[in-house]
Amino acid sequence: MSPRTAHITRKTGETEVDIELNLDGRGQYEITTGIGFLDHMLSQLALHGLFDLKVRASGDLHVDPHHTVEDVALTLGKAFDAALGERLGIVRIASAYAPMDESLAFVALDFSGRPYAVIEVEWTAALIGTLPGSLIIHALESFAFAARCTLHGRVLYGRDDHHKAEALFKALARALDAATRLEARRSGIPSTKGTLTS
Repeated sequence: MSPRTAHITRKTGETEVDIELNLDGRGQYEITTGIGFLDHMLSQLALHGLFDLKVRASGDLHVDPHHTVEDVALTLGKAFDAALGERLGIVRIASAYAPMDESLAFVALDFSGRPYAVIEVEWTAALIGTLPGSLIIHALESFAFAARCTLHGRVLYGRDDHHKAEALFKALARALDAATRLEARRSGIPSTKGTLTS
């Protein structure tokens, strides 16, 4: 089996992003985006999804975090898409719950080749650390678009915004791990139409 890895870079007038991903890793990570809370969430994604992940990003944070968050999410989505290749033999559809103290989140996803995202969460405050809560939603939408997956995420309840976001990313990590696993009983593409990439 070929290594399920990807190395994707993105450079614009606003940001520079470099991501290395190994789907069959051990949860090792090196993440530097210049946005502390984003680093924390991506670390959760790698650790609990058992992905080896390196993220190096710099951007126009003197303006605001929007461009950096969006471009990191897009590049990460492209890395998942590239590492999955034709998506031969993968489980494809998976879901997971994750708690974080008083908060509980649920994520369901499908590497269908059809990008779509529905994210339901209510934030108490405008910022989590220095990161607007609205950008967490936008990051997940951008990831789904670039990864070409259908992603549904919902925080069922909670009080602390940090806990809500962390539960959401942990649920995403567990669902991604399950959906990208290779199914031993399957050798072909898990679709009756014979493709998940066109």
